[in-house]
Amino acid sequence: MKLILNKIKKNKVTIGIIGLGYVGLPLALNFARKNIKVYGFDTDKSKVQLLKSKKSYLNHIKNDDIKLALKNRFKPTNNFKYIKNLDVILICVPTPLKQNHVPDLSFIDKTIKSIIPFIKQNQLICLESTTYPGTTRELILPEILKKGFKVGDNFFLAFSPERLDPAMKMSLLKFIPKVVGGITKSCTEIACKIYSKVYKKIIKMSDTESAETTKLLENIFRAVNIGLINEFKQFTDKLNINLNEVIKAASTKPFGFLPFYPGPGLGGHCIPIDPFYLTWKANKIGVDTKFIKLAGKINSSIPHKIVKKIKKISEQKKNLKLKVLILGLAYKKNINDLRESPGMKILDLLKKNDFNVHYNDPHINEIPKLRDYKIRMKSVVLNSKNLRYFDLVVLVTDHDAYDYDFIHNHSKIIIDTRSVYSKKYTKVISDFYNL
Repeated sequence: MKLILNKIKKNKVTIGIIGLGYVGLPLALNFARKNIKVYGFDTDKSKVQLLKSKKSYLNHIKNDDIKLALKNRFKPTNNFKYIKNLDVILICVPTPLKQNHVPDLSFIDKTIKSIIPFIKQNQLICLESTTYPGTTRELILPEILKKGFKVGDNFFLAFSPERLDPAMKMSLLKFIPKVVGGITKSCTEIACKIYSKVYKKIIKMSDTESAETTKLLENIFRAVNIGLINEFKQFTDKLNINLNEVIKAASTKPFGFLPFYPGPGLGGHCIPIDPFYLTWKANKIGVDTKFIKLAGKINSSIPHKIVKKIKKISEQKKNLKLKVLILGLAYKKNINDLRESPGMKILDLLKKNDFNVHYNDPHINEIPKLRDYKIRMKSVVLNSKNLRYFDLVVLVTDHDAYDYDFIHNHSKIIIDTRSVYSKKYTKVISDFYNL
């Protein structure tokens, strides 16, 4: 324990970050900025090659950030033999869901199998991937013990949930308090010390399960409240009440209220996923999480409601080949992140219903290869000619780059899923919640 703590204190520690996506890459670059030697591991060879060529594949990370990190001892690789060179291993791999809403921990499992042959004494492994309580202890700990290490004595294991907003500037990462929980007190202490190199505030937890549960609560809180406001919109639409005005007024209360807004459904790597990780674990221990499951059901129904509204419009126009343009595919504005995107779900449903559908997104020139979709398509140019060509425009993601007056002036009909337009815009439909 003293050996690794001494290395951290003298800034002679070597860190490996596995998974160079929206979480792992910014984390790696922030450690590199502190002049700490960082190995970045990813099985996607194209990502590794781009990084070696001093190029970024994430919107909010610039090529200059990569150049600086490479100069400051950052080494991208897909060769796990370098694990033996490390003092600290941070795992930032995806934890999606299977088709039946069962947690998919295959990425964690494959990662552990890849690194176990190379681990050595006095290393720390810390999992950052969102998961259910018990994963670190049940999935990773046994593999370390099989190697003959004594966790808490000559090997260390912890969990620290990522809290990254993909739209956030990389330099602001340090201001997000870092939750850390270890298998033992010494594991927690070492993990806290390493994270304090790049984070201003560390929240020390009693164990890994508490840290794992903290992440679930944070995102389920949001999922439930978004479900509430999506349901509430059905009520206000029926009474012709402006929900945005109501939310704005309620937000003036200085205590007891936080604003949430209706939308086309949940997206991102956490909020649509985390409730199902918790309900899966709850079912295992005989707890029925009715409230959380209901919120998930409400939120996942919204893309289907939007498509149902489009079908109704096409029937009214007696046009079964309605030409539809989706504006914004990213799951939130001003980023290029398609994980669990409601825009992709709407696009997929429309294609399956034989609509002539295209999309525009200023941050996504082409739909990449995705786990759950076989759609390959390029963004169409957003000009007056193309807007007039489409029978219907569906505003899914409210990017700041869009000129909303221009879109309204040149579109025939707009379905507004983000409450961008007020009631004075005559071409706009926003009551798709009530059919």
